[in-house]
Amino acid sequence: MIHYDFVNVVLMRLPPLNAIRAFEAVCRHGSILKAAEELNVVRGAVRQQIDTLENHFGRKLFTRDGRRLVPTPQARAFAEASSAALDILQRAASELEGAAPARIRLGVPSAFAVWWLMPRVAGMQASLGDIAVDIVPMAVVEPLQMHPELDAVIMGGEYRPATGITALRFMEDEFGPVATPALAATLSSDPASMATLTMLISRSVPKLWDEWFAESGTAPVVFPRAQEFEDLLLALAAARSGLGVALAPRASIEDDLQRGHLVAPYGFISRPSGYSLCCRTPDAKRPAFASLSAWLLRCGTSA
Repeated sequence: MIHYDFVNVVLMRLPPLNAIRAFEAVCRHGSILKAAEELNVVRGAVRQQIDTLENHFGRKLFTRDGRRLVPTPQARAFAEASSAALDILQRAASELEGAAPARIRLGVPSAFAVWWLMPRVAGMQASLGDIAVDIVPMAVVEPLQMHPELDAVIMGGEYRPATGITALRFMEDEFGPVATPALAATLSSDPASMATLTMLISRSVPKLWDEWFAESGTAPVVFPRAQEFEDLLLALAAARSGLGVALAPRASIEDDLQRGHLVAPYGFISRPSGYSLCCRTPDAKRPAFASLSAWLLRCGTSA
C-alpha cells in the first residue's frame, strides 16, 4: 500500500524539474550560453534556474575555470544522476504517448564502422526489419553518458559500464602491427627491426602501442619517427599507403588482410576485451535493442 502523505513529503523536497534540466545542460556544456541555446531560452532564464537550485541545496554548485563553469564533485554526481533520470523520463513519456520511434542512433568507432559494420549493414537492416539504425562514426569514442543525443555506443577494448548503462560484449578481437607487404618484407622475425619504420599513432587510441608491447611481451621499440593522426581510420589509411607501421584491431582490417593490402608481420594477440554494445539500462530489454543485440552476437560470433 502506498502512503501518499509520505510520497508527497518526498516529492516536496525535490527541486523543480526545469532547474534540474538547466543544471544538467550547464554541466555538459560548461557554459550558461550554450545551455541556453540548447534549451532555446535566454541566458537569464538559465541563470535563474541555477540560482533556484543553489538556493534549494544551500550551496554553490559550480566553480569557474577560466571561462568554463565546472561542477563541484557533489554537483557532478548529482548531474550524472539527473542525466540518467531525464533520459528515463523522456523515453517513458514517448512510450506513454505511443510515439517511441523504432530508430536507434548508434555511435561507432570510425575504423570499425567503415571496415566491419558497413560491409554488413545490408544484412543488419534486413535482420532488423522496420527498425532504422543511424550510424554515427566517432573519431574519439566516448561513453554513452557523455552523449545524450545517442541511443547506444559500440565500445572497444577495456570498458566498465557506468551506473544506468548496460553493456553487451558481442565480439572478441585481436590486435597487432600492420604494414604493406613491401614494408613488411624489410623486417626480420624480431619486432625490434620495426625501428627502421615510422610509427603511426591514432590520437583516438593513443595507448594502443603500449598495450601491445605489454600484452605481447615485446620489448618497446624505439622508432626513429612517429606520426600522429586524429583517428584510427586515418592511421590505417597511412599504413595502407606505405607511410609506416600501425597498430590495428583485426576486426577493423580483416578485408585489407584478405586482399593483401596489409599484412601482420608478427601476427595478432587476443585483447583482454573485445567490442561491446552499450545502451541505457531501461532500453536494453526493448524490442529494437534486443534485435540489434541479437544480430551483433550472431555476426560477432561468426567473425
